[in-house]
Amino acid sequence: MTFHNLIKKFKASVKNRLIAFSKLPFVRHVIKAHNFIQIKVFKKGELKNHILIKYIFKDLFLYFLVSFLFFFMIFFVNQILLTVEDLLAKSAPFTDVMRIMFYSLPFIIAQSSPFATLVGFLMSLGGMMSNNEILIFRAAGFSFIRILVPTAILGLAISIASFFVNDYLLPLGTIKYNRLMREIMNSTPTIELESNSVKSLDSSNVVIGEVSGNTVSDLIIFDSKDDSDRLIIAGQSSLQGAKSEGVLMQFDMNDSTVLSIEKNNRRKYDVMNSKKSILNIFDTTLLGNNNRSAREMTTYDLTKTIKKMRADAQKDKSLRRRLNLWVMEYHKKFSLPFGSIFFAFFAFSIAFLFGKHNGQTIGLFLGLVVCVLYWAMQIMGQLFVQRVGLNAFWCIWVPNFVIGFFALLFLVILIKK
Repeated sequence: MTFHNLIKKFKASVKNRLIAFSKLPFVRHVIKAHNFIQIKVFKKGELKNHILIKYIFKDLFLYFLVSFLFFFMIFFVNQILLTVEDLLAKSAPFTDVMRIMFYSLPFIIAQSSPFATLVGFLMSLGGMMSNNEILIFRAAGFSFIRILVPTAILGLAISIASFFVNDYLLPLGTIKYNRLMREIMNSTPTIELESNSVKSLDSSNVVIGEVSGNTVSDLIIFDSKDDSDRLIIAGQSSLQGAKSEGVLMQFDMNDSTVLSIEKNNRRKYDVMNSKKSILNIFDTTLLGNNNRSAREMTTYDLTKTIKKMRADAQKDKSLRRRLNLWVMEYHKKFSLPFGSIFFAFFAFSIAFLFGKHNGQTIGLFLGLVVCVLYWAMQIMGQLFVQRVGLNAFWCIWVPNFVIGFFALLFLVILIKK
């Protein structure tokens, strides 16, 4: 037998053994499943598309996390650490101060998410554009609209998560924050005192002299009531914690003089002198009344409250301005969290139009500029509602509508190119 015939016989033997092995029941099921997967995935190219889409998601989410940490630290330092520093300087309990910091986190998270979406998506998509990765997607058969889909989905997911924080965790944190602040003020009332300062307390303005511990060198209080104005001047005074229910703190004043003048008749007045007198500061004066504020409510609670206020406003027109403020708080529950989806569309269009060269750097710069402008529009909108009484819906949603308009405009330009 020649060597050629020996090889031929060996191949035939191996082939017969493989055929016999493939007829076993277990092996037949495995082969059948393997062929199904090959037909389902590889033939249609779904595996390739899945890998590319997964890459877009991962890159977008990674840059979002980095940007989120950046904005989180900015808001954290600007709004929380200053408060914490002031509380610690006034000898407030350390554990309570840490809890105050923790209860403030939902507000920081809700504020940071939309801006992180804009900057993170701009840097991610701009980097893909400048590194020619978008050419790879286009060569693989991806249209710009198909690349937009994972961007929009992730933006929507961030909006929903941010809305949950804004609608549930923020009211819960605010309630606990206010409750804890009452406890801190009761135990350490001097946290509200600052040397040579003016403090507003409800309808009163307090001019505070030199502060040493819980002792104040002198006080001047301007108090305005419905029927009279009062001027209270006191010498050395001490600030004490609450000694009765409903009282947050009290001033024990020495050598005080009280001048009361009737508003309707300025020529009628009363003067009272006292060696010792007590001025009670009620908890509603510093922390508001016991009724829940709009920030302490979910959208469900706000909806019920606004519905009741609308019925009352029809009878009393003076309530319409207050109603407009509550409607503003209602729309704020939605406008900022769902700003992420507007920013996602905006980032997609801007990154592909202007990110050909140095996409990440341009994305970071444009993102920060747009964030500042968006924040300014938000503040202006709230001021217009509070001071001018303009329509709350338009004042709160205009920043998102402006971003959405330019996102749509740039997207049309991108598709035409």
